Amino acid sequence: MEINIDQTKWWQRIYAALIFFTRLPLWHFYQPPQQCYKTVVENWPLAGWLTGGVMAATVYFGSMLFPFHIALVLAIIARIMLTGALHEDGLADFLDGFGGGGNDRERILKIMKDSHIGTYGVLGLILYFALLYAALYTLTPTVASIVILAGDAYSKMIAAQIIMFLPYARTEETSKMHTVYRKMNIKASIMLFIQGMLPMLPLIYAGINGLNLRWDLLIFVPCIVMYFLYYMMLRKIKGYTGDCCGALFLIIELSFYLTMVVI
Repeated sequence: MEINIDQTKWWQRIYAALIFFTRLPLWHFYQPPQQCYKTVVENWPLAGWLTGGVMAATVYFGSMLFPFHIALVLAIIARIMLTGALHEDGLADFLDGFGGGGNDRERILKIMKDSHIGTYGVLGLILYFALLYAALYTLTPTVASIVILAGDAYSKMIAAQIIMFLPYARTEETSKMHTVYRKMNIKASIMLFIQGMLPMLPLIYAGINGLNLRWDLLIFVPCIVMYFLYYMMLRKIKGYTGDCCGALFLIIELSFYLTMVVI
């Protein structure tokens, strides 16, 4: 008998999100109902507390042992290992598909589903990591740690909105994970907002205590980037895929860091 999503427990849905978005061997201890994986995007920022926290801690404490630039590289490696490069894989497939597929919807989806990485994906990842490293390196270790903690969860909150704006571009059977995310109800949307905004509190505190911030830019630039990516997906494939979600997060997060550098 198949369990309805609403019959699952809140902690089962969070557990599923941690299994889905990290490579922690949590599935060894408990496997939540399959229906819980349809709600993982609703707890994406909560997973960001973990991934962003690990990255921020590596930057902060790593800079006490190593030069700042080495601590940054270690932090990036730590997050990649924790997530299994899930989002980076999505970004590479997204760039290959939209870069090499032209305006042919079926060709774009076919390229994105191909496990091989192409020219656009390779160049895109190189440029992404170069910009990520350069943006964070312009900050101090303490500020970079606070910004990473805030940016990871906030960017996932913004990227998660795509499931509300667009339909899934494939069927559940032909998707990579064989899962189509459900649209969020009001309760899930409120929880998503809380998860995305709570890690912003240390950054708000730093702003109150002298860190020069332009909150209008820091909040809205990632939203503008989200809109343009949404419009591109709407025009080219009339939907989204799991790869699109990963690419959205990384690009939006990068815009958050670049905005921080500007202000």
